[in-house]
Amino acid sequence: MRPVTLLFHKMHGAGNDFVLIDQRSETFDARPETARALADRHRGVGCDQILLLHPADDPAHLLRYEIWNADGTPAGQCGNGARCVALYIERNGEYPGQPYTLESPAGIVTVRHCDDGEFELDMGVPDFTPERVPITLPGAAGRYRLDSPWGPLEFGAAWLGNPHALLIRDALDDPDIPAIGAWLGRQAAFPDGVNAGFAALRNRGAIDLRVVERGAGETLACGSGACAAVAMLRRFDYVDERVEVFLPGGRLVIKWPGTNAPLSMKGPAKHVFRGIMNE
Repeated sequence: MRPVTLLFHKMHGAGNDFVLIDQRSETFDARPETARALADRHRGVGCDQILLLHPADDPAHLLRYEIWNADGTPAGQCGNGARCVALYIERNGEYPGQPYTLESPAGIVTVRHCDDGEFELDMGVPDFTPERVPITLPGAAGRYRLDSPWGPLEFGAAWLGNPHALLIRDALDDPDIPAIGAWLGRQAAFPDGVNAGFAALRNRGAIDLRVVERGAGETLACGSGACAAVAMLRRFDYVDERVEVFLPGGRLVIKWPGTNAPLSMKGPAKHVFRGIMNE
């Protein structure tokens, strides 16, 4: 019996890398163990997350996508991944020539193809309520505190498709950041885990950011983490409406007028290669 072959695409958004599989034409047994095997950088293809495309549940939207982390857990949202989906749509001849919508695990995402080759997404409205994040710590004005092996940690928290925490630092060259982020994500205060962001302010229109993601570890970029960071910093009046976010893998532009408006994120997406593997 011949093995089943699987066509996949390796892509990245600002260094945050993905294996994309179009399940409208390909068959992939999406289980935690198969996701872990595919994402393994030594024994599989290797990626931060896996993107699986499906027909939309509602024909008003172009398609539906789901996200698996490298450790085999599901993710609620991934802005860098959504831009890679948009690039795949363009390369696959499905771009309708105007803004369109996608179904994501966290809700509807509006996509705009930009003249400079980048993609802009509406990422939804951030939610700071402790029940939505979720976070069980008491807090004042959206600020929380936890004692840790590195001393007291002070941070904000928000939900934007995934739970996010943000710590403000003077600089981001601390070698303990990956360990601190992983430790924070394991705390009982975050029942669903958390993506831990570390931001250093350049000015009111630019920040540096590192993100340690639940299920993937530190990545070169985190789109929902960049949006959540800007939302929290804007809530605390540290930044203006438009912010350039510089991550280890590249630059994103986040805009948020505030209150109940959705955030927008603009950034690049790249197709690295396509391949065929035997399952």
